Amino acid sequence: VMLKFVEGAFDVLVATTIIESGLDIPNANTIIINNAHNFGLSDLHQMRGRVGRTNKKAFCYLITPPLSNLTREARKRLQTLEEFSELGSGFNIAMKDLDIRGAGNLLGAEQSGFINELGFETYHKILDEAVQELKENEFKDVFKKEESEETGSKIYVKDCQIETDMEILIPDYYVNSITERLRLYKELNEMDDEEALMEYELRMEDRFGAVPDQVKDLLDTMKLRWLGAEIGMEKLVLKQGRGIGYFVYNRESEYYQSDSFTKVLSYIQDHPNDSVLKEDRNKLVLTLNRIESIGAAIALLTRLLNKEIATTTQPQE
Repeated sequence: VMLKFVEGAFDVLVATTIIESGLDIPNANTIIINNAHNFGLSDLHQMRGRVGRTNKKAFCYLITPPLSNLTREARKRLQTLEEFSELGSGFNIAMKDLDIRGAGNLLGAEQSGFINELGFETYHKILDEAVQELKENEFKDVFKKEESEETGSKIYVKDCQIETDMEILIPDYYVNSITERLRLYKELNEMDDEEALMEYELRMEDRFGAVPDQVKDLLDTMKLRWLGAEIGMEKLVLKQGRGIGYFVYNRESEYYQSDSFTKVLSYIQDHPNDSVLKEDRNKLVLTLNRIESIGAAIALLTRLLNKEIATTTQPQE
């Protein structure tokens, strides 16, 4: 039945939740989930992910009784799925699911679950973020002295999330093994300087041959992440020839009195036709025009920071 559906012998497949188990059917672009209020967030997210696995626009319809008849938790789950519909929203959905269902004490005896189930790296990342949040808020006065003794500029954003409709990936024709591609992605994600990035590219070329443009753009995306974080962007969206940067969410943050944000304001004043700063859903958002490639985005952000441009691909004006 599945093979006939994939081959297009019929247009509609009626199935149970078994389809959430990793099926990849590129020509499927619409899914209708009946009694969606009975499923957990992870189930809904996985089932929704069965469509839209190509460049065609996809739709997910959730059929439920009237919202007034649903439980508070069910309404929250459906609202979360509606709110986080963009690519790469899995982590946000997971955190919202944790908020809805509740969690134990991360460091105490009430903890529900174990580190080996969560994964040490994810556990460590969550713990670091929690400690940093405590330093910046509840124990801000305690750590003032520590911050004053640190050398260099203060870090306001540790990582910038990149979202784009451009083709940035390691193609399967370049690296055939899925396991190897995942390992390469993981290794790339852990890098934090250009020297390691250059060595990574040389190793790729030595092992698999000439590096294709998609991989070069992927490597440049890492540089873009670093630049975005340095500027103070928590998220940067590159779509339809525009760049949309989302700044530090906390409007009381010291970032807005920093040198980095001053440079942003100066750039906007000097380029009023190509940049617009506005508030959207309590977030400060910067829209940048004429960004047709990753290289062009890097060139613009480096000019914003008054730094030297270093990209793998040539920027397009």
